Amino acid sequence: MTDTLPDLLLIGCGKMGGAMLSGWLERGLARAVVVEPHAAAAAAFADRATVVPDAAAIPADFRPAAVVLAIKPQEAPATLPAYASFAAEGALFVSIMAGRSVASMRAALGEGAAVVRAMPNTPAAVRQGFTAAHAAPGVTATQRDLADALLAAVGEVAWVEQEDQINPVTAVSGGGPAYVFLLAEVMEAAAIEQGLPPDLARRMARATVAGSGALLAASDQDAADLRRAVTSPKGTTERAVEVLIAPDAWPALMSKAIAAATARARELAG
Repeated sequence: MTDTLPDLLLIGCGKMGGAMLSGWLERGLARAVVVEPHAAAAAAFADRATVVPDAAAIPADFRPAAVVLAIKPQEAPATLPAYASFAAEGALFVSIMAGRSVASMRAALGEGAAVVRAMPNTPAAVRQGFTAAHAAPGVTATQRDLADALLAAVGEVAWVEQEDQINPVTAVSGGGPAYVFLLAEVMEAAAIEQGLPPDLARRMARATVAGSGALLAASDQDAADLRRAVTSPKGTTERAVEVLIAPDAWPALMSKAIAAATARARELAG
């Protein structure tokens, strides 16, 4: 396969880092070095990437076009300074750390570091992710195109002009899969309460959530229109929806939840 992506350095190979690396390798990644202190986390890539335990073990001749930061945000202050030399050489840094601001990263990497903040979500593991990204001032058009190509390897990409918009993105899209999984969880529990066998309740809840998501993805209609199409007047669904959309029910709780997650994302910024 012809190389379509340049040399990359991945810092952290957890679930999201591993999902993204898998997508890049499918796109014809030229060369990858992965820094992961827990060898088991990157074991699946040992034959396709150079896996090292820390920055000191990166091959001396390796000069990545991009460095992807896929570590916990709390680890950033102690971790990032070891990679400042790559920033000085002009490498693009793409961060998927929740809450870590451009300013905090440049404080560790150097004020001239080219930084893109991005927030993917876990459907990236099946190439159905959604990522919103922000390019900091100083990122070139070529670097932004590279970041777009990296992020598009695992799903849809959108760009925001204001850095602070990444925080509600984190709350809605980054955390969104957890809310959907919670929906399947509580539907399953409610079905069991109504007397259905647990195996059937689980199959039904999972298939309903997955199928509805596929229908939503395939449709140009608003979600509200699709919801109304299922809700026959004076029917069973209408009775259920009336409970869910009561003033103190689902809409209010979701709004409160997203606000709480957005506030936490801002707290994590440093």
